[in-house]
Amino acid sequence: MERRAEPAASLLVACALRIERAALRSGGERGAPDGYAVLRTGMGPRAADLAVARALAGPGGDRTAVLATGFCAGLVPGMNPGDLIVAEETRDPRGTVTCDGTALLAEALARAVPGAAVHLGALTGSDHVVRGQERAQLRATGAIAVDMESAATLWTATRDTRDTRHRRGPVAAVRVIVDAPEHELVRIGTVRGGISAFRVLRAVLPAFFDWHRSSLLPRR
Repeated sequence: MERRAEPAASLLVACALRIERAALRSGGERGAPDGYAVLRTGMGPRAADLAVARALAGPGGDRTAVLATGFCAGLVPGMNPGDLIVAEETRDPRGTVTCDGTALLAEALARAVPGAAVHLGALTGSDHVVRGQERAQLRATGAIAVDMESAATLWTATRDTRDTRHRRGPVAAVRVIVDAPEHELVRIGTVRGGISAFRVLRAVLPAFFDWHRSSLLPRR
């Protein structure tokens, strides 16, 4: 007998690292919507592509809200570990994905993490850890932050792998700066910057749930 595919989540929050998933889970799931799930994709754009495609393959996957999250590198001088990035769009070599509900998401994050700086702008993808002069080169393209999975996650999430149609589910990306031009980090969790980012990431889920509820409202 052919096995039926499991229904896709109604809200899929995707992160790459075990420590990112631990931060999200330690924040609790109060107020989570039915069908909420956290997906650890593994590191890098290829891993994110494969994991997200599998997660959305079940019935209802075309309507799933997908939010990419975790840590990132800030590109703008003056940014600090623990600052939040709300992507207005994500970019990788395949193209650009416009995010949904960014203003409402930024407001919800300001409520969830009082005192944390929230930056809105373009989030660019990379297949490696970005350091030194490469930060300035990416900043020159107009991006304000970089990570390895968000762009791949949203690119895959906005495409139906069965054909060329686009999905109808909303997408977003929220990242917490773990290092920045003046605060380069060697390894997450070993210095104050990593600890600050972990504490912020564990506090963001209520904002994600607010964003998801607002995405269910009729669009005008």
